[in-house]
Amino acid sequence: MEIHVVMEGDDIDSIAAVYGVDVWQLIYDNQIIYPYRLAVGQALLVQTGARSPQRSIYVSGYAYPFISRWVLQQTLPFLSDLPIFSYGFTAEGELVPPLLDERWMIREAVRYGTEAVLTLTPLGPDGRFNNSLISAVVYNEYAADSLISNLLETMREKGYRGLDIDFEYILPDDRNAFTAFVQKTAEAMRAAGYWLSIALAPKSSSEQRGLLYEGKDYRALGEAADHVLLMTYEWGYTYGPPMAVAPLPQVRDVVEYAVTEIPASKINLGIPNYGYDWPLPYERGVTRAQTLGNVQAVQLAIARGAAIEFDETARSPYFNYVEDGTEHEVWFEDVRSLQAKFGLITDYELRGCGYWQIMQWFRANWLLLRDNFYILK
Repeated sequence: MEIHVVMEGDDIDSIAAVYGVDVWQLIYDNQIIYPYRLAVGQALLVQTGARSPQRSIYVSGYAYPFISRWVLQQTLPFLSDLPIFSYGFTAEGELVPPLLDERWMIREAVRYGTEAVLTLTPLGPDGRFNNSLISAVVYNEYAADSLISNLLETMREKGYRGLDIDFEYILPDDRNAFTAFVQKTAEAMRAAGYWLSIALAPKSSSEQRGLLYEGKDYRALGEAADHVLLMTYEWGYTYGPPMAVAPLPQVRDVVEYAVTEIPASKINLGIPNYGYDWPLPYERGVTRAQTLGNVQAVQLAIARGAAIEFDETARSPYFNYVEDGTEHEVWFEDVRSLQAKFGLITDYELRGCGYWQIMQWFRANWLLLRDNFYILK
């Protein structure tokens, strides 16, 4: 595989000729749409020879039940497991299922040799996040037992193979009780033949302050779970200032801390499959960025005649454009930024990676991933 960064004067035919590859393969791999225009600074994946993966990893990707069937079918060959988002619960331990029936996704996962995973989040019957639900179950043994029993029943009935606990904003005072709940749940899952994963906020030290971080004990949760996902994204986020979603130095800091608390063989690196479009100037509490897919971001740059820049420190692409008199700044992922993240998986000998989320099809990402690694099923 080669990565070609488009320069002024390049077109799809000239690039294909330079590498001696079929022009239609280049178009297909990079999802280039008619009339096949390119943006200066756009990174293209070029298949120039045989694959050269160095090691095997596990790969997961979150999806909602409203995912396109075609996108799911295209993605499943690249996934070890499919965390389906999500089940909530009540203070009494009753499960709140997704709004749409997810069983069709489980059937598709089985067809492709991918394990379906039930994702549990503190969403109440109203569909809203509620961290008081966490307190309700971790301190109430009856509610916790009821929740675990309902999870096991649903997993048996629907064909899930694992459980992913994705609880955010755990109160600092709930830290030990939450850890005990995870330990208890993990033991019940393993006794029934299932595995348990837990999503961890991106801490870079044990002393890190903030509601997102203080409630999670990396070491204890890493010991309790079969494996963990580092949520190494959302530095750039909907209400924050424009910046890379997953800047490499910050991601590396999280990994470097995580491997001091949790065996690398248990750690999956979180990878964002999306970007953000911010209107400028940024005003705290006012500005709201729009989410967009990585392919969509490039198409937007082409449509607006914007050149794509690359931040060498963050190892992330971005561009600016003007629409209706308002300047915008867009940060997203491309094959260069993804290759940098894959390098962390190799350098730190991590278990694998997990994508948030797989709702948008980004073919070049999956081809690059498969060129770097064998994907375990």
